[in-house]
Amino acid sequence: MRAHYRAEGLAESDLAASPYDQFARWFKDATVAGLHEPNAMVVSTADSAGRPSSRTVLLKGFDDRGFVFFTNYHSRKGRELAENPCISLVFPWHPLSRQVVVTGTAERIGRDETAAYFRTRPHGSQLGAWASDQSAPVASREELERAYEELATRYPEGEQVPAPPHWGGYRVTAETVEFWQGRLNRLHDRLRYVRETGPEAGAGDSGEAGGVTWRVERLAP
Repeated sequence: MRAHYRAEGLAESDLAASPYDQFARWFKDATVAGLHEPNAMVVSTADSAGRPSSRTVLLKGFDDRGFVFFTNYHSRKGRELAENPCISLVFPWHPLSRQVVVTGTAERIGRDETAAYFRTRPHGSQLGAWASDQSAPVASREELERAYEELATRYPEGEQVPAPPHWGGYRVTAETVEFWQGRLNRLHDRLRYVRETGPEAGAGDSGEAGGVTWRVERLAP
């Protein structure tokens, strides 16, 4: 079970000034290539004792402020982020021999932003956000479906469903963003943006305000 990577390389001169702009380029490549759910990412969190957990979540937006996803705040990842905001994201774009690895911190987005996104969700997904006490034990599948049917009766198709107070978004502010390109003989290209802040940073080539610049370093494969 071994693949030989023969993709073209990634050079420092190929990179955008900002990791978010570079991510936009690669995300477009993944979308154009027809990858199934290119916005699927592995989200890793840890509790206050450092015990990690991971799961696959869908990215729902990104800009120069960070990467956004939505979840139940009472879920395991929600509880862990309340204790420890450090987080890692991995986008595994295997057909392109690429992956993007993000490390940073997560914080809740505003309720207005959450409500605006919630209104765009399919009706069934809106009901599911209420029906599921995510990560909590449930007695049976029947119990879960019964809760859903009760909500479907209360909020029939076409009726506005409010966003649950325990459900919302997180924005991940990146501290590092690594772009990994598979190469022949396992000599992969790994270029990592490192966030630098402070009075000496100024407004970097990325154009971000608030004294943020990005330093790029190459990592050994």
